[in-house]
Amino acid sequence: MAESVVLDGVDRGLLHALQLDGRVPFARVADVLGVAETTVARRYKRLRSVAGLRVVGAVNGVLFGRTAWTLRLRCTPDVALPLARALAKRPDVSWVHVMSGGAEISCHAQLPPGEETMLLEKLPRAGRVLDVRAHSVLHGFSLPSDWSGLRWLDDEQVERLRPAEPRIAQVEVDGADQALLELLAVDGRTPYAELAARTRLSESTVRRRLDLLRHNGVVSYQVDIPAAALGFGAQARLWMTVPPHALTKVGGRLAEHEETSFVAATTGPTNLVAVVACRDSGGLYRYLTERVGALREITSLETAVLMRTVKQG
Repeated sequence: MAESVVLDGVDRGLLHALQLDGRVPFARVADVLGVAETTVARRYKRLRSVAGLRVVGAVNGVLFGRTAWTLRLRCTPDVALPLARALAKRPDVSWVHVMSGGAEISCHAQLPPGEETMLLEKLPRAGRVLDVRAHSVLHGFSLPSDWSGLRWLDDEQVERLRPAEPRIAQVEVDGADQALLELLAVDGRTPYAELAARTRLSESTVRRRLDLLRHNGVVSYQVDIPAAALGFGAQARLWMTVPPHALTKVGGRLAEHEETSFVAATTGPTNLVAVVACRDSGGLYRYLTERVGALREITSLETAVLMRTVKQG
């Protein structure tokens, strides 16, 4: 697990700026923060090396007919970590966590129709995987890219950095675009010149294609940093059951909590899932008993502490 890192206002401002726009030029961030561009670049490099910061290019799979799923696998402790690492190698799987003392795995996947069965069939047998639950994500109330734990800038600074909203439209993605997206999935801030060299395209073509993909909502740039590096030492995944008539209300209320980084309505025996980050176990206890407990519409709650993060974004 990542250790907490001492962050000052420049670090916090940079992280919030990257949350708003993962490819924002350092010169613009420096201007908003009132520091030198070299300072911003140096802080970014430090956060990458000591805090595990990454910016990733995330593809909107919905535009290509993919469905979001959250998977929950119960297994024997000896297979949990190898299985989690195997799942993490798949490009369509993200947010792979080992939970419950090493006896459970949770992950998120974007899969085309019919692929769900194929993925589950590839899981190890011989009794080591004891139970698999697959929940289709029906609606997201809060996504990791919106996590309030990264907020630092004031409203005026936010407006100076916020990019234009994508229009979300179908766009044809060819082989060159796919190559660009694969590179951005590793490092969303890869310079245009390097992207051009690695894809054998001109730099102007790379800029034009990425602008188009972003404008149409095909790709977004998201901050990927372990919550533990920011001082949140207790993280957990919650599975809740809520009557259908109250699902929108409760999901919206949970999304307003500063502790939640992900809240979504799903199919399955539980119909609401959330990921929370608290400073310590005492904070997690207070959050569950006071804030979640105050939502009377929740009829059942399962909690699993995240022990190890194998893959983030």
